[in-house]
Amino acid sequence: MARKAKAGFTPSRAKNLVGVAKVVAPALIPVLAPVFVRGAGVLSEQYDRYRARRLGIDVADIGKYSGYGARLHARIVGFSESMETLRPTDSDWVSKTETRLSQLLAAVRASERMPTARRKAAHRAVATDLDVLEQELLRRLNVR
Repeated sequence: MARKAKAGFTPSRAKNLVGVAKVVAPALIPVLAPVFVRGAGVLSEQYDRYRARRLGIDVADIGKYSGYGARLHARIVGFSESMETLRPTDSDWVSKTETRLSQLLAAVRASERMPTARRKAAHRAVATDLDVLEQELLRRLNVR
């Protein structure tokens, strides 16, 4: 009775596969490289769109908002833009709030270089202040 050889992965099989790869790889690399590059570009674009959607901004502006405080930065800039509707009627409050927003933005930027615990505490403080300012803006816009 002849025994059949095991179909497992053996050293001689590995050697044969390496030999085949040495012959086939140079022919496949020029064909597959553009496909991989296009795929990487598509993945990068999808990731940028995902990040922009999470931040609530346009994809073209994604480069402006990076780092740990990107969400807060985008939130502050969006809040600042939304205050422009109140400038004609309540310019005093708008100017005071813009000053506060610039301070909050400076705190977010400064927190990028802080240790994790301090950065998170600073981000929580900024978010809390921003919540209060947003509530006041909604009150002034008669949105309840």
